Order: sequence, then C-alpha cells, then structure tokens
Amino acid sequence: MLTCKEFLQELSDFLDETVDPGLRNNLEAHITACPNCFVILDTTKRTIQVYKGVDAQPIPEDVHLRLMRAVDRKAAARRQPNAT
Repeated sequence: MLTCKEFLQELSDFLDETVDPGLRNNLEAHITACPNCFVILDTTKRTIQVYKGVDAQPIPEDVHLRLMRAVDRKAAARRQPNAT
C-alpha cells in the first residue's frame, strides 16, 4: 500500500488521469483506506471545479515581480548543493 506522501506526490497526475493503470489502482486503494487522503482528493477536485468557472484576474505588476523573484530564489536554492 502507498504512503500518504507517495499519494500526494502522484495527486496531480491522478487528477489529470495520466498515471498508469497499475499505479491508479494503488492510488484508489489508498484513498479508500485513508480518510485523510480522501478528503485531500475530494477538496482538491472541488477546488478545481470552482476555479474552472472563474475568469482569470490580472495581478498588479509589482506583485507579479515579487512573485517571480521569490520563485527564482527558491529555484536557485534548490540548484545549489547542500552545505555540510
């Protein structure tokens, strides 16, 4: 049986229906046995349905720039080897 962490790692592909059938069966078995992951899946599905009906809204340029800088910093930190 999959762990919750493994389920969460595959959640996006599960929702997109791009996982192979064997893994999909394992994911479905996990959510059947794990009420916490079932709630996460259900909530995520409902959130996607709500946002599909909402028009995209522009964000202010300064917010966009700050967001992009934060993403760049995070990506740069991941590329650097761990200091030990």
